[in-house]
Amino acid sequence: MQTWIAVCVILAAVAIVVQAILLATLFFEMRRTMARVEQFTGDLQTRLGPILTRVHMLLDDTQPKISELVADAAHVVYLARGQAQKMDRIFTDASDRLRGQLLHADRILTGAMETIEEAGTQFRRSFWRPVQKASALVTGIKVGLDFLRSRRGNSPHADERVEHEEELFI
Repeated sequence: MQTWIAVCVILAAVAIVVQAILLATLFFEMRRTMARVEQFTGDLQTRLGPILTRVHMLLDDTQPKISELVADAAHVVYLARGQAQKMDRIFTDASDRLRGQLLHADRILTGAMETIEEAGTQFRRSFWRPVQKASALVTGIKVGLDFLRSRRGNSPHADERVEHEEELFI
């Protein structure tokens, strides 16, 4: 049994030595990798350092200009909005006034058309009716004269005179 303990102790010692060798190998590999990473970051920092410095200087120089530009743009938008609202009020007021004037003109024209129509109706009543009555009276007198002439004599010249008088009268 003691031999088994000695074998187990030897096996444990060998395992510890193997683990120590593996840990030492990992330690040296990690160190070498860290050296490469440090070298890479150093190179990157030396290359990017001047670029970042220039960008920082450029931003420092342009930051007030950009701020002023943004403020000016905001002011322009504010003024444009105000002018658009004024134009909207002006156009709304103008369209309302135009609508009112158009309604007023429509009323005036409607009244004028009704007055003209009324005047035309009265003109027909007062002028054309007497003219029609006078025309009917003249026609009646003519028919009466023609009738009297035709009774007096049936001469060929009388028919020609009647036709000639009818042509002149028409």
